[in-house]
Amino acid sequence: MLSHLIGILLNPSEEWKKIRDVECTIGKCYCGYVFIMAAIAPISGYFGTTRFGWEIGAREAVKLSPDSALVIAIAYYFVMLIGVFSMGLMIHWMGKTYNAEQNLSRCIRLAAFTATPLFLVGIVELFPILWLNFVIGLPALALSVRLLYTGVPIMMEIDDDRGFLFSSSILAVGMVALIVMMVAMSILWFNGFAPQFVD
Repeated sequence: MLSHLIGILLNPSEEWKKIRDVECTIGKCYCGYVFIMAAIAPISGYFGTTRFGWEIGAREAVKLSPDSALVIAIAYYFVMLIGVFSMGLMIHWMGKTYNAEQNLSRCIRLAAFTATPLFLVGIVELFPILWLNFVIGLPALALSVRLLYTGVPIMMEIDDDRGFLFSSSILAVGMVALIVMMVAMSILWFNGFAPQFVD
């Protein structure tokens, strides 16, 4: 699955066709791609927050304790794994609405490869500087949206008009899921699960 990494970024229309035609179980997709790619941001974030610390504006960097950073990195990793599966499940479920029923494995591949730029941009978390993460994160998000709109008609084998509507629905679900995760994180933060900082 990793062999599609460069192609999906440089020539997505052709690469989506190759990804669509690959016979791949959910387990193989996860083992060959998602487990590896989803680890980039948590590992980078762990080292970034414990070695360099977060920099916000001109203030001194704030570092996390190794234990606290490890718990956050593990939780972050599992949230990403669950997020890809959940989006794949949602795509599979919504396919009935758009007469685009495909197997769950293909829907998970669509979700996983759409997230590729977001997985890769996780390397920037080695340098947890807020403005840098923002400046690099926005183009990665835009590229993921482009991959979604390019990939849905090809992977789900529907025409471009239905593909556009289907992609927009997926994007809306993704935005709602992001807001729910942010609210959940805030609730946990203020109920005793705040990270531990070091001086």
